[in-house]
Amino acid sequence: MGQAKLGRTRGHRRALFRNLVTALFAHERIETTEAKARECRPIAEQLITLAKRGDLHARRQAAAFILDEDVLKRLFDEIGPRYADRSGGYTRIVKLDNRRGDGAPIALLELVR
Repeated sequence: MGQAKLGRTRGHRRALFRNLVTALFAHERIETTEAKARECRPIAEQLITLAKRGDLHARRQAAAFILDEDVLKRLFDEIGPRYADRSGGYTRIVKLDNRRGDGAPIALLELVR
């Protein structure tokens, strides 16, 4: 299965996912379309796995993707250790209503407690 294009070019799609994942780690939950949430989830899971590892190489790999240094610090200092005893399944997608303007299905992507 390939990545959904979401009507964007490769660079735009990458920027979109970087922004969404950064916001997810900053606020621990984001509201977006179902399609974007489904595509964003594996990226977030992979970054949390890097944060659990916690070494310098993992931090640099995560820093290449996450935009905000404060969010990166939070990922490695708070979020990563929180899931130290959990082997995957760090995020949850909760389906909400449809968006009022265009009827797009909306979902809540959040970190599991």
